[in-house]
Amino acid sequence: MKKTFAMAALAIAVSFASVSCNKKVSDADLQTEAAKVVATTSTATVEIKEGVAHLSGTFPDQASKDAAIAQLKAVKGVKDVHDMAKVEAPVVDTPIETASVVDPAIEQKVKDAVKDFPSVTVEVVNNELTLTGNVSSVQARKIKESVDALKIGKYNNNLVVK
Repeated sequence: MKKTFAMAALAIAVSFASVSCNKKVSDADLQTEAAKVVATTSTATVEIKEGVAHLSGTFPDQASKDAAIAQLKAVKGVKDVHDMAKVEAPVVDTPIETASVVDPAIEQKVKDAVKDFPSVTVEVVNNELTLTGNVSSVQARKIKESVDALKIGKYNNNLVVK
């Protein structure tokens, strides 16, 4: 009888010990650990629901996505990982060349057309051909006729007529 009682007590002690060892980790604790895994990728997120990690967002390449999944599976208490993340290469902004849209040959033709008027300057301002300077009304008419005859299209006539 003593032997049976001792065996029963031992069995109860072992069962309590095994139950206390299998303590369930809370979703909040798992969320903290899982968030550390994806913290290096700013476009990825993870949410823990009932011990399952739900991975979403984007990764720059497949290798970093696979590494995050493996790390999430290694977190103690995570039962499974649902992968809803995408792999998208980051968009790289290419600088836009700001070359003048005014053909240098056309600019030179206009300079040649107004060379008899030293007070007039021809320059490219904001990618538009611009005439500036002080002229008389007769000079302004001659300049306009000369430039229009070149058929260069639109230009800014900022001449001041005195």
